[in-house]
Amino acid sequence: MSQISEEVLSANQSYAENFGNKGDLPLPPSRHFAILTCMDARLDPAKYAGLAEGDAHVIRNAGGRASDDAIRSLVISYKLLGTKEWFVIHHTDCGMQLFTDQTIRGLLVSSLKTASINEKGWHDSGEGEGSNEGEFIDWLTFSDLAESVAIDVKRIRNHPLVPHEIPIYGYIYDVKTGKLIEVPEATKVGKAF
Repeated sequence: MSQISEEVLSANQSYAENFGNKGDLPLPPSRHFAILTCMDARLDPAKYAGLAEGDAHVIRNAGGRASDDAIRSLVISYKLLGTKEWFVIHHTDCGMQLFTDQTIRGLLVSSLKTASINEKGWHDSGEGEGSNEGEFIDWLTFSDLAESVAIDVKRIRNHPLVPHEIPIYGYIYDVKTGKLIEVPEATKVGKAF
């Protein structure tokens, strides 16, 4: 067992000892909203949105993008579990702005080992086998942060499985200040009607 797995299991034991009546929380989120955000470890949606267990659905992926799977989760959140409002929250200093689809595809062809970055860009050790399977994935990279939020809100808003009465808000989380900054174009596109 690795040190990390031991730490996780030890933390879980402490958490379970103080779990209290959280096992009685209902399945639907009590505050009836969902957040789609990035998996970046610097983001803690529970803290920046004032959440406790059972309050809201939090859907995370690389970049907080409106992928097919993220939309699948949002539709389930609404249709089966009653959420009434959705937030799309990207963030400053996002790693998804540091590469393109072609960059990661090239790195994966070279090897499956972890790549590194410096002032000259991404580099791969080239050790071990690589794969061209990355050619078949849309990595959903982006260069303009506010535009990516607006694009994702628009994609969700226009999806045929998303009801028009759900408002969808677009924000950027500032990793230096902890503040949520509205993307007005995204919120305008996401307005319920």
